[in-house]
Amino acid sequence: MNAVTVGLALATGVGSALVPLLSAEAWALAAATGPVDTLLAVVLALAAGQTVGKLVLFESGRRGRDWHPWRRRPVSARTARWTERVTGWLTSRRSGPPLVLAAASIGVPPLAVVSVAAGAAGQRRRVFVPLCLFGRTVRFSLLVLPLAVQW
Repeated sequence: MNAVTVGLALATGVGSALVPLLSAEAWALAAATGPVDTLLAVVLALAAGQTVGKLVLFESGRRGRDWHPWRRRPVSARTARWTERVTGWLTSRRSGPPLVLAAASIGVPPLAVVSVAAGAAGQRRRVFVPLCLFGRTVRFSLLVLPLAVQW
């Protein structure tokens, strides 16, 4: 296993979680052409890096929920209803975890948006982090599996 490749995969995971122009999926696909033991390490490193990056967004949402420049302006009734509904979904034990898992594994709704909203909604870190890590691992594994089997 190449430690440099795994380290770069971890850094790419963090970077792509914060900068949408970077693609962790492209890195995973490129790694699929290499040895299988390295591929598994790359998938796990990408998932861990993405989780760290999304945790930064989560914490930004959590710490910034009380201070927003737009909070000084009145919000529309429609925006208030939507915000209340999403907050309810993310804080609920029944709908919050599946929403985070869906965002982390299939990307709908976008995980970046869910990460910030989950933090602002007050979802627990111990719920968010494992679901994000598991979902990203599943996502990258399913992405590279057809290519890894082919080689």
